[in-house]
Amino acid sequence: MIMTAKKLTVAQQLKNQPVYWPKVVISILALLLVIYLGTQTIELKNVNQKGLEIAINIMKGIFQPSLALITDMSKSGLAYMLLETIAIAFLGTIVGMTLALPLAFISSRTITPKMISRSGLLIISIIRAFPSFMYGIMFIKVTGPGPFAGVLTMSVTSIGMLSKLMIEAIEDLDHGIIEALDAAGCSTIQKIRYGIIPQLSSNIISIVIYRFDVNIKQASILGIVGAGGIGASLIFAISGMRWKEVGAMLLGLIIVVLIFEFISTKLRSKLATGE
Repeated sequence: MIMTAKKLTVAQQLKNQPVYWPKVVISILALLLVIYLGTQTIELKNVNQKGLEIAINIMKGIFQPSLALITDMSKSGLAYMLLETIAIAFLGTIVGMTLALPLAFISSRTITPKMISRSGLLIISIIRAFPSFMYGIMFIKVTGPGPFAGVLTMSVTSIGMLSKLMIEAIEDLDHGIIEALDAAGCSTIQKIRYGIIPQLSSNIISIVIYRFDVNIKQASILGIVGAGGIGASLIFAISGMRWKEVGAMLLGLIIVVLIFEFISTKLRSKLATGE
């Protein structure tokens, strides 16, 4: 009787289990519809033999880079251009972090009143609304082309992302410590200094390292609009069909990005796990 009751119970559970296949079918159909609509806006007729030849020449250039450009230690050499790109990314990250940290505290709903936090969130949303290329073009018009425009662009674009991630880290803190400091009569500055910063330090460092990794990639692209770095030289080399120089620059970028990706991953893992 017990076994029969168990079998009936299992059979009843199987019968009463939710039916998922309609949702799966609808999801697949919706995905296919989105893919179909997306393909209607993509035209492949512009892909011609010349474009394929350029792509092949760029790949050949990576495997046969210009040794003259690699060994050139002047301002027109590969080493200087890569160093300038890294410097733009580093300074932009530092300035962005310096401005993003107080903005994140102001915008945190758990620390400041609603009106102040909403104003801070509005400022962050406005900063994040514009792409880095737009900031790059704007700062070039103000300061002229060069690395300084790149640093300003990296700084402003870093503020939006850094402050957003810092707000999430602040709001996920253990607020028991803050409440204890509040009960002890500590001021807001003291609560931030003794209750929040010790909990946040590893998270902030991890976020800044991640943003620096992103900025290295963005700084190499911003050179296209004249904001310093290797991007402008890369575009000129492509326009002049100097494929070996293009290959040397791309190879240098790949190596730099891989090195900093490895270092940042290790550092962030160590901060997260302590190992």
